[in-house]
Amino acid sequence: MKLPSFEKAKVLVVGDVMLDRYWFGDVTRISPEAPVPVLKVSKVEERPGGAANVARNIASLGAHCTLLSVVGADEAGDCLQRLLTEQGGVTAMLHRDESISTIVKLRAIARHQQLLRIDFETPPSHEVLNAKLADFHTQLPLADVVILSDYGKGGLAHIAEMIKAARAAGKPVLVDPKGDDYARYQGATLLTPNRSEFRDVAGSWKSEAELNTKAQKLRSELKLEALLVTRSEEGMSLFREQDILHEPTQAREVFDVSGAGDTVIATLAVMLASGADMTEAVRIANRAAGVVVGKLGTAVVSREEILQDMKKQD
Repeated sequence: MKLPSFEKAKVLVVGDVMLDRYWFGDVTRISPEAPVPVLKVSKVEERPGGAANVARNIASLGAHCTLLSVVGADEAGDCLQRLLTEQGGVTAMLHRDESISTIVKLRAIARHQQLLRIDFETPPSHEVLNAKLADFHTQLPLADVVILSDYGKGGLAHIAEMIKAARAAGKPVLVDPKGDDYARYQGATLLTPNRSEFRDVAGSWKSEAELNTKAQKLRSELKLEALLVTRSEEGMSLFREQDILHEPTQAREVFDVSGAGDTVIATLAVMLASGADMTEAVRIANRAAGVVVGKLGTAVVSREEILQDMKKQD
C-alpha cells in the first residue's frame, strides 16, 4: 500500500489541552518522614498533552493543524503556547481564561517506572467556551477534517453543535470520546473508543460475535458512519454498516501506551484529509500506533517512521 502525501492536509482539532510535565531521576533511599521513595530529579521535560498531543502528531506527520482550546492565564498556558509554536505546523488558538489553571499532569519517573502522577485542573468558564465556538465556525471552512478530542475536562461543552455544523459543511468529524454517555457524539463520522471505554458504554462481551453485535448497535444508535474500537494487544476493529475490518497488532516491544490513542486519531484524520479511504486510514493508523508505543511518554510519529515500519513488516 502506498502512503499518500500529507503536506496539503489541513486538520482542525478542538478539545481539552494539557501540559505533560515529567520529572526524571533516581531513587536511592526511602524518606525518613514517611515510607515513600525519595526521587532525586536530574531532568525535567515538558510536552503538549491531550488535544495538543493530537495536534503535535498531525504536524509530525507533515500535515497542517489548527488547534482550538482553552488554557489558564498562567505560566503553564504560556509554556503550552510556546511548545506548540516551536513545533511548527500547528496554529494554536488558545483562549485564555483567567478563572482557571491550565491542566497540568505531572509525572515523577525513576528508571522508566512512573512513581506518581499529580493532576491540576479546573473546568473553563462559559464565556471563554462561547468565544472558542465562534472561532470554530470561522475555522471550519478551511479544514479538510475535524477532530474533537474529548478528555472530559469541560472544553467541549458545545460538541453536539460542532458536530452538526461540521457535518452540514461536508467535513468528516472524528471523535475521541470520554465518559459513559455517547449521545452527545451522535452524527459524527467516526468514534475511536479504546477497549475499556467501549466496555463502559456497551457492557462486557464474551465472544467476538457479541462484541460485533454491541458495536454495530452503538454505531447504528449514534448514526455514525463508522466505529473504531482500539483493543491494545488485540489490534483494532472498524465497524461499518457494510462490513467489519479487524487489524491485528504488529508484534513488537511495548514501552509506553500513553498517548497512543492521540496518534491513532491524528493519523486517521491526516490519511482521510489526504484522500485515503477509511480502510487504508485504519491500516496506517494501526502501524503508527505500533511505532509510538515503543517510545516513552506522550510521543509522536513521523511519516518517515511509518514508511520504515512498512518496509520492515513487508
